[in-house]
Amino acid sequence: MSEFLAMGGHAAFVWPAWALTLATLAAFTATSWRARARAAAALAAEEREDEARRDAGTSR
Repeated sequence: MSEFLAMGGHAAFVWPAWALTLATLAAFTATSWRARARAAAALAAEEREDEARRDAGTSR
């Protein structure tokens, strides 16, 4: 197992590359989730406004 972790003497390059890759993927995932939540909230607000406009227009 220690030979695997040493990566044939290249561990100083391999493991930071893995860490950077995983950190980047985690950041992209978190950013996407937040953007989706904001878009869903904006769409819901727009739908509520449209519903209110339709209700206001039919009550006249």
